[in-house]
Amino acid sequence: MLQDKRITLIVSGGIAAYKSCETARALMRAGAHVRVVMTEHATKFVTPLTFEALTGSPVLTTEWQPGPKGPMPHIDVNRESDLLLVMPATANLIAKAARGIADDLASTLICARRTPIAFVPAMNAAMWRNPATRRNIEFLRREGALIFGPAEGLQACGDMGAGRMLEPAEVVDMMEMVFSPKHLAGKRVLITAGPTYEAIDPVRGITNRSSGLQGFSIARAARDFGAEVTLIAGPTHLTEPIGVKRIDVVSAREMDEAVQIELDRQRFDLFVSVAAVADWRPGAVSEKK
Repeated sequence: MLQDKRITLIVSGGIAAYKSCETARALMRAGAHVRVVMTEHATKFVTPLTFEALTGSPVLTTEWQPGPKGPMPHIDVNRESDLLLVMPATANLIAKAARGIADDLASTLICARRTPIAFVPAMNAAMWRNPATRRNIEFLRREGALIFGPAEGLQACGDMGAGRMLEPAEVVDMMEMVFSPKHLAGKRVLITAGPTYEAIDPVRGITNRSSGLQGFSIARAARDFGAEVTLIAGPTHLTEPIGVKRIDVVSAREMDEAVQIELDRQRFDLFVSVAAVADWRPGAVSEKK
C-alpha cells in the first residue's frame, strides 16, 4: 500500500527523534518516497546529514531554503506529498498545529497542508496528561488528523506512563492502514485465532503448534480495510495489530464462551474462524502433577 507514496516526515525536537531514522528506512523499504523536514530543535538530536544519507534527498530545516520547485518550500513540499507524518510530535508542535501557528518551516508546512496528516506523539507522561495537550489532540482529531499512539512504558526521563512514542514498525503498520481501500468501513468483524490448550494437570496439556499468524494477519487486513475488529486468541506470542480489540482465552470452552458473549453483545457482519481448536479434552483435570 505504500508503493510510490510520497511521505513528508516532519521531525520535531524530542529524544525519540532517533526512531524517525528507522521509520524513514522502513518506509522506503516499503516502496515509499520520503522527504524529511526538521525543526531547529530536532537537529540537536539527529543531524540532517543522517536523514539525507538514509533518504538520498536534501533535508529542509528553514523556510529560507529553496523547495523542490522554487523559493516556497512549505507550498512545494505540500504539493508533492500524499501524507504528512509528524514523528515525533512534541507537545509544542501539536499545540502549534491545533492553533494554526506558523512560525517555522515545520509548522508552516502543517498550516498550509492539503493532504492527510498523522501525528505520532512523544512526550513526558505529565505533558501528555496536561489538559491543554488533551484539548489540542481532541481538536486535531475532530479536524480529521490521525493520531498514532502514544504507547505506555518507561520514558527517557525515568517516568512511567503514556507518552512513549510508538516503535517504527508500528508506525509503518499504521501507515499501511491509512492507504488501504476501506472496503469494510462500518463493518464489524469477529475472528478466532491461535491454538487452544486443554489442561491435563498443572503442567501438562493437549495443544497443537498453531502460531495464530493466519488469524492475526486476517485481523490486520480487516482493520486496514476499515473494519472494527475483535480478535479472540488462544495462547500465542503474537502481538495484536494496533486498533484491534483482543480477547485472550486458553481452552476451547473459553473460546466458545467468548465468541457467544461477543455475538450476544453486538451484531457482527463477518465471522472468520481460523483458530486451531482442540478436538479433545480430558474428562477430568488433575489438581496435582
